[in-house]
Amino acid sequence: MIAIGNFFFRYRNLLFIVLYAALFIPSPPIFSAEGFGPHYYLWPIIIGLVITISGQAIRGATIGLAYIIRGGKGGKVYAEQLVTSGIFNHCRNPLYVGNILMLAGVGILSNSLLYLTVFIPLFLFIYQAIVLAEEAFLRAKFGPVYDAYTQRVNRWIPDLRGIGRTFSGMHFKWKRWILKEHTTQAIWLLGIILILLFNYDALTGGDDALRNRMLWISISILLVLYVLVRFLKKTGRMRDE
Repeated sequence: MIAIGNFFFRYRNLLFIVLYAALFIPSPPIFSAEGFGPHYYLWPIIIGLVITISGQAIRGATIGLAYIIRGGKGGKVYAEQLVTSGIFNHCRNPLYVGNILMLAGVGILSNSLLYLTVFIPLFLFIYQAIVLAEEAFLRAKFGPVYDAYTQRVNRWIPDLRGIGRTFSGMHFKWKRWILKEHTTQAIWLLGIILILLFNYDALTGGDDALRNRMLWISISILLVLYVLVRFLKKTGRMRDE
């Protein structure tokens, strides 16, 4: 599993592209008019958005409170220090938990039974392998300190006890959240927009012209915001606090 994890860690960014593309593969629905009535589409929209937004919220809280530099060097697992504060005090892999919720949420939003039964389990297997590879590295580098951390904090399931003290005792760095997450957020929001507009004709009354106008308006707003953040970052007008 560690060898598998090291392999997928190297190509983890490509993995997200594949998983996002899989959202648009034709699939039997999770929810249908036959089982849930004429307004069946409200179920995947509401449930999917709640779950995927929760995932982004977890990522945002993690990055804004105590960011962990574990991006890898030369395609290999790497960490400068062992971060155990912020959300890492409640879960050892909150960024990955956020990713899982984000993708599971858009899978439900897309109403894709194939995505939930094939791609999400595959994603979970790959992430488990990546985490085991990271743990092997961290245990070798930080030794007993890391072992003590693993005994205290869950690998996957967040322990929310004391979460209030975590937020009240730390300053949320919203600029860091925006600077680190703007690309992820742009791609995520684009996926949500495409799913809503192309999977659910009821939202635009079956009016293709209205759908296309909403699509281009949404894309234009996203693009402007993305370019603005990139500009502020490149020129140093917005800095990580």
